[in-house]
Amino acid sequence: MTATATQVTEDIAHPKRDQIELGAVLHALSDPVRLRIVATLIADGEHTCGGFDVPVTKSTCTHHFKILREAGVIHQRPQGTARVNTLRRDDLEARFPGLLDKILQSA
Repeated sequence: MTATATQVTEDIAHPKRDQIELGAVLHALSDPVRLRIVATLIADGEHTCGGFDVPVTKSTCTHHFKILREAGVIHQRPQGTARVNTLRRDDLEARFPGLLDKILQSA
């Protein structure tokens, strides 16, 4: 680890399954960049934040991950100096059956 790299160790807050709200999920999935992030997670599985091909700055990408995480769409876990993102597909399907597939089909 370099002197400038710091390990990600803070707790990352995620809503519990029963706290995931439809409005927050719809808002999170209403942005094309966030939809692209979710589509990548569906196609390729988990990714670190830097592993996405999105046309935005790092700080803007961080904002998009926060929106997705707080809505309950993704789960983030620290791994060294990075955060690994995973789609919460099972939780979303349990709360809103078929919603994720319908949104992605229409995108």
